[in-house]
Amino acid sequence: MNIYVSLAIYDTLAQLQVPDLKIKWPNDIMSGHSKICGILIENILSGQHIQASIVGIGLNVNQLTFNSLPNVSSLKLLLGRSLDLDELLLSIVENLKSLLTKNKKVDRANLVERYETALFRKDKPSTFKNQDDEMFMGFIKGVSSAGKLKILLEDNILKEFNLKEVKLLY
Repeated sequence: MNIYVSLAIYDTLAQLQVPDLKIKWPNDIMSGHSKICGILIENILSGQHIQASIVGIGLNVNQLTFNSLPNVSSLKLLLGRSLDLDELLLSIVENLKSLLTKNKKVDRANLVERYETALFRKDKPSTFKNQDDEMFMGFIKGVSSAGKLKILLEDNILKEFNLKEVKLLY
């Protein structure tokens, strides 16, 4: 679900010509080095199966100030104009519907490839911090089928990390 929602927002913002769009694993949309959107997905399970998903999207649209938060921007600051919230929401929903219905026709690998191509800092030397606050270097290579971030470490070992196991420093 995270891939579908991220790509729906990414596609909507690309249509608006937001510059230098990237998806920062696991749940942010970036323009350059500035966060413009956060995504939260809560799944309702029935046994092993997802019964429903609740998707929260925090998209900075017409904000001009951010109370000294670092690396944050809005569509208004990036595009130099205000946007209609209803039109923007409708566009995101339409793009999400399109991706979900295409899922039956398009193979999942294609969506994962699109998602990974848009990953923030993919294939660039990056600094990370682990759970023990130790810093290390690596290259983001993609996301596993379980949703873990794949990082190529300095010793040429590909390691997968869960959400709380690693933080990208930028």
